[in-house]
Amino acid sequence: MRIGEVAEKAGVSVRALRYYEEQDLLQADRSPGGQRHYPDTAVRRVWLIQRLYAAGLPSRRVREVLPCVDSGEVPPALLDQLVAERVRVDQRITDLLAVRDRLDNVIAIARNPDSDCSSEQ
Repeated sequence: MRIGEVAEKAGVSVRALRYYEEQDLLQADRSPGGQRHYPDTAVRRVWLIQRLYAAGLPSRRVREVLPCVDSGEVPPALLDQLVAERVRVDQRITDLLAVRDRLDNVIAIARNPDSDCSSEQ
C-alpha cells in the first residue's frame, strides 16, 4: 500500500506516518523511485501505535512495546515500567482532583463573597 492509502485507511496524516517511520515504529519498503510501500498490516500497526500514544506512552516506550505485541511476550522490566507509569498517572489524577476541589471552593467564594473565606480546606 502507498502512504496516502495507509493514511486514509488508518485515519492519520501522511506526516504522522513519516514520523512513525523516523521513530522506527513503522517500516516501509521503497520503490526504485523512492515511493514508500507498506505491508497490508500497516493500518493495524498504525492503529496500535495510536492507542499506545493515547495511553500516554512516549515514542521510546512505544518502540519497546511493539516487539512485545508481535511476540506476545513482555519482559518483566518493561512491565514494571508500565506499572510505574500507571502509578504516576494515578497520582496526577489525585493531584488534579484536589486542585479541582480547591478551584470549586474559590468559585463558590467568588459567587458568594459574603461567605466565610477562612473556611478554605
